[in-house]
Amino acid sequence: GGGLEFDRVWALYSADGQWINGKRTAAVHLIRAAFAPDLSSVTLSVPTDRRGTPTKAFEFPGGSADAAQWFSAFFDQSVTVRYSPEGFPDDTVANGPTIISTASLDATATVFPGLTASDMRLRFRTTLEIDGVPPFWEDQLFTAEPDKFVPFRIGEVQFEGSNPCVRCPVPPRNPQTGAIIPGFQKLFSDYRRSHIPSWTPEARFDHYYRLATNTRVAKSEAGKVLRLGDPLQL
Repeated sequence: GGGLEFDRVWALYSADGQWINGKRTAAVHLIRAAFAPDLSSVTLSVPTDRRGTPTKAFEFPGGSADAAQWFSAFFDQSVTVRYSPEGFPDDTVANGPTIISTASLDATATVFPGLTASDMRLRFRTTLEIDGVPPFWEDQLFTAEPDKFVPFRIGEVQFEGSNPCVRCPVPPRNPQTGAIIPGFQKLFSDYRRSHIPSWTPEARFDHYYRLATNTRVAKSEAGKVLRLGDPLQL
């Protein structure tokens, strides 16, 4: 693994073995998931669904089979929910949490009138966020060479920075409705290109639709705890 506990431990698959996620299926944005404080259950609902999809609670993470029936009814197709304690990372090499600065969210929000840093946080869904640093500070956590990693520590957990994260079709969509901002990718990329800091290894940017840094975490770090307010040390 390498991700946070319970992060992406469920994955939805169609009958032909394809992932069902926000990248492929915009209807995913309509689903709301509310977790119990102790993460022992998750309640799924679709507030805007005119078909009357029922709100239902499921054991988490053990209730994947029951949840599959709910997802099958909502998507109107056979859905399998698979569970993996180690999660289902997008990047199997840099399989740790993504990391971004609060300032990066503040800065990129200015590109889109009406959006705030909170909106960008929901759109880009980065796992870890650091405060007190300038925009795109996280670009220091990778090098110009793909086979070299940048070691850093947050609290008691050791990480290695890998590469600038390529973004997918999800950020242009409203997280609540799935509605798309036309030209989002170009506007974002143009801003990113024109605001590259001096510390950024620009050789890693074959294009500029990238935000946040991918990381990897050694198995030796499993079971260690991250806490709100932990310092980051390079």
